Amino acid sequence: MKFVDEVTLEVHSGKGGDGCIAFRREKYRPMGGPSGGDGGRGGSVILRADPQLATLLDYKFMRIVRADNGRPGEGSDCYGAAGEDVVLPVPVGTLVYDAETDEPLGDLDRPGAELVAARGGKGGRGNIHFKSSTQQAPRKAEPGEPAESRRLRLELKLLADVGVVGYPNTGKSTLISRMSRARPKIADYPFTTLVPTLGVVAVGDHDGFVMADVPGLIEGASEGAGLGHRFLRHVERCRVLVELTCLLPGDPPEPEAMLDKLDVLEREMARYSPELAAKPRLVGVSKLDLPEVQAALPGFKAALAARGQEGEVVAFSAVTGQGLPELLGAIHAMLQAHERQPGPADQD
Repeated sequence: MKFVDEVTLEVHSGKGGDGCIAFRREKYRPMGGPSGGDGGRGGSVILRADPQLATLLDYKFMRIVRADNGRPGEGSDCYGAAGEDVVLPVPVGTLVYDAETDEPLGDLDRPGAELVAARGGKGGRGNIHFKSSTQQAPRKAEPGEPAESRRLRLELKLLADVGVVGYPNTGKSTLISRMSRARPKIADYPFTTLVPTLGVVAVGDHDGFVMADVPGLIEGASEGAGLGHRFLRHVERCRVLVELTCLLPGDPPEPEAMLDKLDVLEREMARYSPELAAKPRLVGVSKLDLPEVQAALPGFKAALAARGQEGEVVAFSAVTGQGLPELLGAIHAMLQAHERQPGPADQD
């Protein structure tokens, strides 16, 4: 399934039905009076968060969405039928913006959350509402309210507890495939991961968390280099980040090579978003099965300890499984220490 995380959509609600001007002409009712009913409400366009969806692909080629107009009122006190609403299911985590002004309209961050993107017009009142002691036969009715039109920009930010970031080929996809049932593409060339991947990681029998793997970051990512910059927004909602570093082919077998990669990651995240850079994190050293990584690991930990980051490094090998239980335990402990604070949506 193709991953689409941003689309532009034009939505139009339905116009309200016009009120009716009518009078009774029934036998035995010579003073029948007004009988014009109200117009029906126009249909609305509603966005609803659906946990079964993971992409905005359905709206990639859907340019315009229109709801039905309300029907006009009729005589004999008959009200017009309301226009049918159009409900558009979107993935949980979809942000909605006005495409013209860039004004945020809503954040569908929980299953079932709804946003009325274009509200249907109210139906006009018929002449039955304008009868009075001085106006026995009113020839007045209201038109229905006009439809509402709007251009929307839908932007998906995946909801995950843990975000895994790192250089290309540092083992992010292999890690998430070992810790969950996710099966991302894995290969020995850069930028194998082209779209974010979500995996559910079980902790014991009754606990777990969602982990997100995004395409690799490189120097200049915050300015558009590579692929990772485009997907960094998918880890903005994460409670904890795991920064992966290791020695790649061509790197000198020294701790500084791993340290430089870590510095680039933190620098690019800070340029992208100060809030993202401030998130709690732990450092993971992958590919522990390689002798050069084992040799450089003590010096790397010492360099981090000199920075005050001692105790935040977990080395592992996703191939052999060495260190994975320790990594899982460290992530789970951090999640428990940084419980998600309830937002406005959780307090409804």
